Amino acid sequence: MISDLVIIGGGASGFMGAITAISSGLRSVVILESTSKVLEKVRISGGGRCNLTNSCWDIPNLVDNYPRGEKQLISLFNRFSTTEAFDWFQKKGLSLKIEKDGRVFPRSDSSDEVIKCLTSVAKNSGVKVFTNSHVKNISPKRKGFDVLVKGGIHFEANNILICTGGHPSGRRLAKTLGHSIIQPVPSLFSFTISENSLKSCSGITLDVQVKLTVDKKKYSGTGPILITHKGFSGPLILRLSAFSARNLHANKYIGKLIINWLCMSEKKVRSEIDLYKLVNGKKFLLNNKPFKQLPKSLWNALLLSAKIDSQLKWADLSKKDKESLVKCLIMKSYSINSRGPFGEEFVTAGGISLKEINFKTMESRICKGLFFAGEVIDIDGITGGFNFQHCWTSGWVAGNSMVPLKA
Repeated sequence: MISDLVIIGGGASGFMGAITAISSGLRSVVILESTSKVLEKVRISGGGRCNLTNSCWDIPNLVDNYPRGEKQLISLFNRFSTTEAFDWFQKKGLSLKIEKDGRVFPRSDSSDEVIKCLTSVAKNSGVKVFTNSHVKNISPKRKGFDVLVKGGIHFEANNILICTGGHPSGRRLAKTLGHSIIQPVPSLFSFTISENSLKSCSGITLDVQVKLTVDKKKYSGTGPILITHKGFSGPLILRLSAFSARNLHANKYIGKLIINWLCMSEKKVRSEIDLYKLVNGKKFLLNNKPFKQLPKSLWNALLLSAKIDSQLKWADLSKKDKESLVKCLIMKSYSINSRGPFGEEFVTAGGISLKEINFKTMESRICKGLFFAGEVIDIDGITGGFNFQHCWTSGWVAGNSMVPLKA
């Protein structure tokens, strides 16, 4: 028996594609998942809470959160964006909440609730799910496809949707069907630095201005960074790592960060120091700082980097010391010598070439009846629910584009 649609990959985009395909008129839809459990990335995301989208409702602002695929996503999001995803889940009975930073979570703070929602809707719609079903080969036929699963099991399909995420199996299958693969590299990771002056500041989070230079290519941003025992992490660092992912990979993760710890102009910093020195000349630098937003441990670390004696009184701060302090406060340079832990459940930059996909339908331009959705495509977002949003959107568009079997 031939099915309207066989979906390879039981993740976020696979379930959205399956449910949407059924609701758009397809009669028989099958999901083949190679592991023993479906939706595992949903389960572990957000520390088990599942950051399933973001409350960035404005599409021009939304696409700014995708280092690759921005142009293609504009048209996709005009059909199914964050607003539609939020409403879709709520109408399916999943109560959602928006946190202060814009991230959207289930009100229960449990990713299991997201899984329960998707699996129950799929089951009630008639979607058949097979786990431990690793697809070894896809063979195009005169009408449709033959799908060979490990163990010698065959499925026949009128349409195929590949949505295997960052797993290489989907890329391998696409390549056998004539597609080009943009070699995936890590995205969303922390930075390890060679300097150890900040080790005493591990765990501190601050809003700062950062400039990243990788082989003369520059990236910048303002936002929260986390000082770790080996370097830097946090939302801003993850964003910079995503946008510079390919260049950092090519440069063997060697780069330079320049941090403005105060998010202030040089003129303003000088003025604040001069005023503080005038009023607090008898006080020691160690426990007395003009910038209240700086934690004490970071202030002392910056004094150390500037080679200034913390036991010095403000009145005795020389012009040379002041220049060194200003430089450390607003233009301190740190050398990146490697990438830190690979985060956000292993998001990658790379996948199926965007040139080979029709983004009106998510269908292959090379093989009729073959569709793609999710991270298997060369599209990726920063942290904050944006990668799942791309999964919901591309799965929804693909599910609405399938051709059902003729009666």
